[in-house]
Amino acid sequence: MEQILAHLVGDYILQTSHMAENKIRSWPVAILHAFVYSLPFTLITLSPAALAVIFGTHAVIDRYRLAHYVAMAKNMAGDPRHWRDFHTYTGYADSTPAWLSVWLVIVTDNTMHLLCNYFAIRYL
Repeated sequence: MEQILAHLVGDYILQTSHMAENKIRSWPVAILHAFVYSLPFTLITLSPAALAVIFGTHAVIDRYRLAHYVAMAKNMAGDPRHWRDFHTYTGYADSTPAWLSVWLVIVTDNTMHLLCNYFAIRYL
């Protein structure tokens, strides 16, 4: 539960609109966001290795929009004739309702962060 709360505080409450809008275009902004995101995790762990993994994976996942590529890869696992359908901003076909494809990518992004954080806190 603590990990989920730290994630929500770091990724939603502490993230400014400037960070949200520019982290995918600018490494300095992505790094600043990852640093701010990592702060609540210092209440859970003081392991430098765990905090470094939380910080580093968060910066990379957000900067490169990795959730988009995970969604695209998952959706492209079917018929190769339809691969181009998933080369969209979200990784879902244009036929997917916009609200649904956006929320599915948000859930994928959050799941990726939570998994990285869990393993960092648990094993480092």
